[in-house]
Amino acid sequence: MPIPAALYDTKGFEREAFATCPGHEEIEWSYLDFRLSAETAFAAEGCLAVCAFVNDELDERCIERLKEVGVELIALRCAGFNNVDIKAADRAGIAVARVPAYSPYAVAEYTVALLMTLNRKIHRSHNRVREHNFSLNGLVGRDLFGKTVGIVGTGRIGQIAAQIFRGFGCVVLAHDPYPSEDWARDNGVTYVSMDELLGASDVISLHLPLTPETMRIIDEESLAKMKPGAFLINTGRGRLISTRALIQALKEERLGGVALDVYEEEEGVFFEDFSESVLKDDELVRLITFPNVLVTSHQAFLTHEALAEIARVTTDSIRRVAAGEALDAVCVVK
Repeated sequence: MPIPAALYDTKGFEREAFATCPGHEEIEWSYLDFRLSAETAFAAEGCLAVCAFVNDELDERCIERLKEVGVELIALRCAGFNNVDIKAADRAGIAVARVPAYSPYAVAEYTVALLMTLNRKIHRSHNRVREHNFSLNGLVGRDLFGKTVGIVGTGRIGQIAAQIFRGFGCVVLAHDPYPSEDWARDNGVTYVSMDELLGASDVISLHLPLTPETMRIIDEESLAKMKPGAFLINTGRGRLISTRALIQALKEERLGGVALDVYEEEEGVFFEDFSESVLKDDELVRLITFPNVLVTSHQAFLTHEALAEIARVTTDSIRRVAAGEALDAVCVVK
């Protein structure tokens, strides 16, 4: 008999990946368009597992209701789990699994793509040409060769991004509370203090998980320490940056440019279509008015390879729980 599972807040590209991954025939998916929260947990009744994403709200109330309807597994189709009350899940006896590394190349490559687009003003040029404007005025960029790039967070994604920047001929500095010294030595990367990185880098790229220690690590104080005219790139977590402080730094023209694939208050906004309505987030509206700001809606992970890996690992976790087997240790969230 197929294993019942509810896949919340799904898009067409996700459904295709889950419907074709290895072992998919063993699972009976309920594809749901809405997010998982305490108010929508009832839709998982009769399901062994729920599959959630970064903006689903798995607080204590939600988890209690999932327990009431018989859910045994929360399978996160992402690496981050800051939106899950892990202690509440443990009390409820509900296992939590994630996809720890679906495609670090997808996010690292997208980081560089954002910087190149912003620096060389490709997005602005594209819009001009579509209007038959072939002027080059205002499109001057900078060479990356010889510039200093600061990588904040050297997990797998940060390491790959650093190696790509080294390929451009950049000087790469790094900061991480748990430095990978052997990797740094082998790839020509130098670990420095956060203050030194902020002051020396022409480009700063964030690749940290969201923890109490990293919450708004880029704030008014750290922005003031950055090199005038530096670029700031964030494909990590939105709340690594204080949006209010960032807007002030942009108004004072202290930054060369900012590229964000994540945003501090993206829940309820990213992944949705507001083209026919009013966007009520004043800070986001203000951000996207700056000519040197590029914002995309959390799409760095979005490659065929990453989607296939997310579906494979998530499906495997559900099959293991249904069979009474232990979850893969690297996927377990405690």
